[in-house]
Amino acid sequence: MEKVDPGALADVAYGLFEVMLNTGLRARGPYLFELVEGGIDFEAQFLEIFDKFCSEYPQLGEALIFRFGSPDAIHHAILGGEGVVPSRTTRMYWIVQDAPDIKPDAIEDELAGKWLIFLPPEMIDEAWVLVRNATCRNELGISAKVSTAKPNPDSRDSMKVIYVYSPDWRDEPEVMRIRERLRELGFTDRIGYKRNIETFKGEYSQKGKRVTFYSA
Repeated sequence: MEKVDPGALADVAYGLFEVMLNTGLRARGPYLFELVEGGIDFEAQFLEIFDKFCSEYPQLGEALIFRFGSPDAIHHAILGGEGVVPSRTTRMYWIVQDAPDIKPDAIEDELAGKWLIFLPPEMIDEAWVLVRNATCRNELGISAKVSTAKPNPDSRDSMKVIYVYSPDWRDEPEVMRIRERLRELGFTDRIGYKRNIETFKGEYSQKGKRVTFYSA
């Protein structure tokens, strides 16, 4: 059996743990970002969820301890913005925020699509807060996600991106409603909308080829 790289496994483990942490905290009340940004103590809940994660996924739990050293170190990293603030997140390529009562895998549906907002790194944190909070208020689409400070081998430049998802690219009024709300939030430059169909085919913009379905 091929030996698993502990570092790579730790990255996978952290991403899965963040999902469980966000879900577990939300079931109890506020979002993780609300607790971190509000300076609210949630250490007891964090440790409870961490123990549950290690119990259900012992190998992944070991990988996290290998990487961080202790649960306290993970908690401290989160308080510092890991998994919450794009520019301070180095363990995951993306931070995801689903709208309330949306299935976690809704953005993977073939009919889904997303508006793409490209921004320089120094603007991404503030922009993400606007999109994230509006998503939580059900003012945008089914989900949003933002690229982080973790170096991504698939990135072609230093720009960061926010995806704002809608459930069905065929529903043009809903797609454009989301676009208008983004304008109201301050995203007034022309942006493109890409269908999952093109994403799943591995089609990306290049000279002489456009893969965005809408532009507004």
